[in-house]
Amino acid sequence: MASDLDKRERILRAAAELIVKNGLQSPMSAIAARADVAMGSIYNYFASKDDLILGVYASLAEAFNEKVVPEAIDRSVPHRARIMKYITDYIDFFWADWDRAILFEYLSNVPLIPPDALAEVFARTRAYSRTLLEEAQADGVLRPCSVQLMGGLIGGGIRNTLKWHRMSHTELGREERDEIAEMCWSAIAAEPSARA
Repeated sequence: MASDLDKRERILRAAAELIVKNGLQSPMSAIAARADVAMGSIYNYFASKDDLILGVYASLAEAFNEKVVPEAIDRSVPHRARIMKYITDYIDFFWADWDRAILFEYLSNVPLIPPDALAEVFARTRAYSRTLLEEAQADGVLRPCSVQLMGGLIGGGIRNTLKWHRMSHTELGREERDEIAEMCWSAIAAEPSARA
């Protein structure tokens, strides 16, 4: 069983690496070669290339949840602190691995997987961020607008900012990370007094 999991993980890792390098044009044979498995082995784990791509998405979601999404929300922590932790963890997750950031952006911009399948893969992430934002909004801490739009602004803003920062070939220090987090907070906070 462990070798089956290892083989499946090698296939997912190879697919992710080749998507970053070549986009979705990589044939299944190249993925098999990169994973060092027989071509037919891929189909033991994934029914089709679309199924494999969905597996890559699921692997990304699992890694994100592990690093950014706690099992439970600590409601003893003020809204701002909870949201800022989510934002800074989000920044750290995408800054830590450039290939993972490229993979996420590529897959996000190539709508290969149906929206309902993606919603299911990212259900835990979406539920967590939605709950954080809805609870803060209900207490008057955030702007009265769509929490879906707020979540999209935070995620997209962070990933795009990191992409351009990385292209400048400079490290992301704690000060820059905190500035990005503050900009995200400022964009969604209800009032200047709510930002404290």
